[in-house]
Amino acid sequence: MIELEDVSHSYGGAELLSGISLRLQPGSFHFLTGPSGAGKTTLLKLCYAELRPTRGRVRLFGAELAGMDRDAVARTRRRIGVVHQDCQFLDHLPLAENVSLPLLVAGRDVAAEAGNLRELLAWVGLQAQTEALPPQLSGGERQRAALARAVIMDPDVILADEPTGNVDWEMSLRILQLLIELNRMGKAILVATHDLNLIRAAKAQVAARVLRIKGQQLQQAGAEL
Repeated sequence: MIELEDVSHSYGGAELLSGISLRLQPGSFHFLTGPSGAGKTTLLKLCYAELRPTRGRVRLFGAELAGMDRDAVARTRRRIGVVHQDCQFLDHLPLAENVSLPLLVAGRDVAAEAGNLRELLAWVGLQAQTEALPPQLSGGERQRAALARAVIMDPDVILADEPTGNVDWEMSLRILQLLIELNRMGKAILVATHDLNLIRAAKAQVAARVLRIKGQQLQQAGAEL
């Protein structure tokens, strides 16, 4: 569904990623590791066309990114759910409205989707916080809200950037379980993380492939994980 072929990306003339090739197939589960500053977030941005490669080819659901205009990219992104590391919300809107914003942006009838929204918030365990404002939420609640917002459009692919980076271990496992459930529904999952314990916990339940960015290259991580 998402394919990077010999992709490189540079910032200010300095190459951060070089010769990256990656294929995200339906129902696959990938972890992306590497030290801070290695390019994990950049790689995710290349996968959802927030960035375009300096060199190489990106294909999104069979279409060449190089031939897509802004409107085509916007339509394609509706098939990709992104959980950003910073979990940004509009602080003046209650949780339910923040989660449903992608529906509004896509021109969908938000009122008609109210039942689905309630089910989704219940699935992530936030049915009691629907009217809470983002500053009133805990770190774990914000992360689960971000996941709910990422899947409200029923995307085919979920990209999550350090989704457990600011929560305790119990909440990390809860978020992981939600991602595993999405994967079992046929969604492709790519999670950038530093947490090797989280990866080990996932590998006990799903056939997760572990990738590592090292020296600008993308490698398959060894059996020590």
